[in-house]
Amino acid sequence: MGKKGVEECVRGKPLYLLFTVFVSGMVTLAVELSASRLLDPYFGTSNVVWANLIGLILAYLTVGYFVGGRLADRYPRPEVLYGITGTAGVLVGLVPFVARPVLLLASRGFATYSVGLLLGSFIGVLLLFALPVTLLGFVSPFAIRLAMQDVRSAGDIAGVVYGISTLGSILGTFAPVLVLIPNIGTRYTFLSFAGLLLLVSIGGLMRARSRAAWVFATFLLLLLALGLLSRQAVIKPAEGMIFEAESAYNYIQVVEVRGTRYLLLNEGQAVHSVYNPNSLATFGTWDYFLVAPFFNAPPYTPDQVRSLCMIGLAAGTTPRQYTAVFGPIPIDGVEIDPVIVDVGRRLFAMTEPNLAVHVEDGRYFLARTQARYDVVAVDAYRLPYIPFHLTTKEFFTEVRDHLVEKGVVVINVGRTEDDYRLVEALATTMAAVFPSVYVVDVPETFNSVVVATVQETRAANLTANLTGITDPFLRNVVAQAAAHLRPLEGAGPVLTDDRAPVEQLSNLMVLRYVLQMAE
Repeated sequence: MGKKGVEECVRGKPLYLLFTVFVSGMVTLAVELSASRLLDPYFGTSNVVWANLIGLILAYLTVGYFVGGRLADRYPRPEVLYGITGTAGVLVGLVPFVARPVLLLASRGFATYSVGLLLGSFIGVLLLFALPVTLLGFVSPFAIRLAMQDVRSAGDIAGVVYGISTLGSILGTFAPVLVLIPNIGTRYTFLSFAGLLLLVSIGGLMRARSRAAWVFATFLLLLLALGLLSRQAVIKPAEGMIFEAESAYNYIQVVEVRGTRYLLLNEGQAVHSVYNPNSLATFGTWDYFLVAPFFNAPPYTPDQVRSLCMIGLAAGTTPRQYTAVFGPIPIDGVEIDPVIVDVGRRLFAMTEPNLAVHVEDGRYFLARTQARYDVVAVDAYRLPYIPFHLTTKEFFTEVRDHLVEKGVVVINVGRTEDDYRLVEALATTMAAVFPSVYVVDVPETFNSVVVATVQETRAANLTANLTGITDPFLRNVVAQAAAHLRPLEGAGPVLTDDRAPVEQLSNLMVLRYVLQMAE
């Protein structure tokens, strides 16, 4: 709609009232998007949590529409509307200050239940957002009632009000995620939108000559003082934490325990990078990424590994190991989160001169680069999920096109002790593109690495290539991998860009595990 069209729509209608509708719509969506960042450190970012968040927000808005419409018919006065929006503004501003005790209580209270993730996040959202979002739901029906002068224009008025509200919602969708949260954090994002809503409410009350304007002005000053004077609390405490930050993609923590640093993202229940200046070994999944090229036919020696593409760079553990073991080979590290890259450089010694960092999506990077690699490694998790577009037949076809004649691809996949459905799905999908696929269980973890080779190869190659390996660390890891090779016993679905139920497979795996734990 052009400028002229907008002018025609709002001509003859109360502009300040429409501005209030616009701001209220913006705040509603901003609260929903920012709420996810409050929940992430306590319950993670699974679609179960998102379902709770979106479902309850919609439920609150539904109640607000019904109750707000009836209230507007009974008290069709502007000061009532602005009292409602002012109260909503105060409650939105209080959310980040009460969130930590509420969410800690919810997460701990349900920690021992198999449905803890569902109930904990449900209760957290219920307690934090029920009142402010319900009050925001009052605004549109109330505004329609106040703007209504003639029932013959009811459709026009309703259309303009909901259209203006939706325009505000669009801004409220992008502003917190792309601008505010990365730059000022979640707390001040809530305060910014609460302050804007309070200012609009105060202005409306002053226009209505209501003394309540001074009451809400006092609340606004108190919220500003609370924001300025309160010391920024740790979002989620962790033993040995030396760094904490929020980015557009993640809640980031770095903890240090007995000289070893660990990168934790979001819920903090998994480690994404490890760094100890005195040790190359991590005793985890990263070590097993070194094994992948040695599935090639013997004699295959370390000097034949000449390049690496790391999708899911995190803080650079795998490139550090590859550089130490194979020398300063060219490495392209792809990481979507620039804040994590900065953390890697400052706290994880991710400063190898042979490492070129690309801040973008891994599949997008592959589509643009002309480079070919000996190894493409994939470790891109936003727990508990692998991004679906990095698991499909089309993706692995793209990977194969970027591998040399004896190239290999290796991907980290989650599992439980007896549930390999996601591992089998990835292995089956990779087998649709590559002639040979292998699964190595990483001992004492819930992880397996799945390896596929461009050439047809044999599992026995791993042991046969030990003779050409002199580095004691690498030799030990290859021997351990050979001992933990897992035969592919089942066939999973071939994942495609059109159909890749990665989240469903992960959810079923997690559900089965927690039910077993509860027995």
